[in-house]
Amino acid sequence: GHGRSIWLNFTGGRSVATGLGVLLAMSWPVGLGAAAVFGAVLAISRIVSLGSMLAALAAIVLICSLEQPLPYRLLVIAGSIYVMVRHRANIERLLAGTEPRLGQGSPESKAPSQI
Repeated sequence: GHGRSIWLNFTGGRSVATGLGVLLAMSWPVGLGAAAVFGAVLAISRIVSLGSMLAALAAIVLICSLEQPLPYRLLVIAGSIYVMVRHRANIERLLAGTEPRLGQGSPESKAPSQI
């Protein structure tokens, strides 16, 4: 959820949960739509990062499709770009076919004997 936390030496999550909270407060239909995309992608693929990125892209489409103020649109576009940038490593793993699925764990967390 959080991103670049001062309490975690400027490391942390990908800002997806925080972004969803902003979307729900700013334009609840956009937030619900993005959450629905996330849920559908997660249910089908079991890949959290893929659901997060597609939800961020869906938020752009939704905010631009609805009658929303320009500052809201710009914030969603900027936030979605930020989410995509934070997912660079995930994109590389998706393209390589090595992105872990929900419940599988990451390759880094497995002991050498488990690989």
